[in-house]
Amino acid sequence: MSGPLDGVRILDLTSVVMGPFATQILGDYGADVIKLESPEGDVMRHNAPLRSRGMGHIFMNANRNKRSVVLDLKKDAGRVACLAIAKLADVLVYNIRPQAMARLKLGYDEVRAVNPRIIYVGAFGYSQRGPYAAKAAYDDLIQGAAGMPWLLKESGAEAPRYVPATMADRTVGLHIVNAVCAALYRREKSGRGQRIDVPMFESLLQTVMGEHMGGYTYVAGADEKPGPIGYARMLAAERLPYATKDGYVCVLVYNDKQWRAFFALIGKPELLSDPRYATPTARSQNFDDSNRLVAEAMRTRSTAEWIAALEAADIPVQRMNSLQDIVEDPHLAAIGYFREVEHPSEGRIRSMAVPSEWSESSPGYRRHAPRLGEHTREVLREAGLAESVIEQLIAAGAAQAAA
Repeated sequence: MSGPLDGVRILDLTSVVMGPFATQILGDYGADVIKLESPEGDVMRHNAPLRSRGMGHIFMNANRNKRSVVLDLKKDAGRVACLAIAKLADVLVYNIRPQAMARLKLGYDEVRAVNPRIIYVGAFGYSQRGPYAAKAAYDDLIQGAAGMPWLLKESGAEAPRYVPATMADRTVGLHIVNAVCAALYRREKSGRGQRIDVPMFESLLQTVMGEHMGGYTYVAGADEKPGPIGYARMLAAERLPYATKDGYVCVLVYNDKQWRAFFALIGKPELLSDPRYATPTARSQNFDDSNRLVAEAMRTRSTAEWIAALEAADIPVQRMNSLQDIVEDPHLAAIGYFREVEHPSEGRIRSMAVPSEWSESSPGYRRHAPRLGEHTREVLREAGLAESVIEQLIAAGAAQAAA
């Protein structure tokens, strides 16, 4: 079946994680994603573990449903070929600094000159309207700017540390997908393309400050003190997976009904009248006490015993999985989340399914993650370049094609 973005062509000038993750989702949705790479290729092609050169695991998991074209954009002939592809594209996405795009003569004005309907999406570190405009940005740096290592230290870690996932890249990647889809809809209504900037810092702050604005949500008057800032439940030192007799379990006793059931389960119904736990507001002011109470109870039974008891009482509970547990998870096996497919160069590989489920126009796995330059000739032909011109580009090093 054709995905919901079938017929949309995207020129993907992104690399590493944030941009490729976003454009892979757009490719999963049915868009024809043309991944334009330098002669060296996306740096993630080279991250171990990998089965063959240039096909690293992170690249494989962020670049399916794409075609790879290699152009040297520092050469004028490569830039001209890029503009020929852009002329037929609906969307261009890049994730280097705008200043670098300007040096390549591929800024919005240059691209719009050949394609007035283009949706030109830049994803980079910071808004171009502020003093951080030219700063370099990577996931670790943006996590730091958005306060994530501080939050982990504040909530009980021995030292500040980054979230051990590319949280900024992937969160902002979803903002890119949202922006592209909304802009395509807007163009259908207006007939006009536009430039869109998706800055990482400001986008990640939507995630962080949405709950940690705390008392600063309310502007203090002349005789008031602002704050407190932060969301106490998230910052509570006791907000942890709870230790059981033989492992850990993740439990969230949240509303009045659940607390009533929990107190009955541990044989302490009288705690319902304890002022620390009697109301949602009281509990929100005593998260450490509440978490400590649950932690003490969890230590009295095994993980399996608690999961059975809590599920029977309709209290939210989940086993704490390791990465290996996830790969072997019975629910994921039942829905076919991890699917084995035959890759033409990498052999049997495991791929994650599109997580959303559609009654029509279902997204899906249509193309394997491409070898470097696998589709150079094919895409340049579609852009209207003659065979002789394509061969000249390759001979001059302005383009590169896989053998």
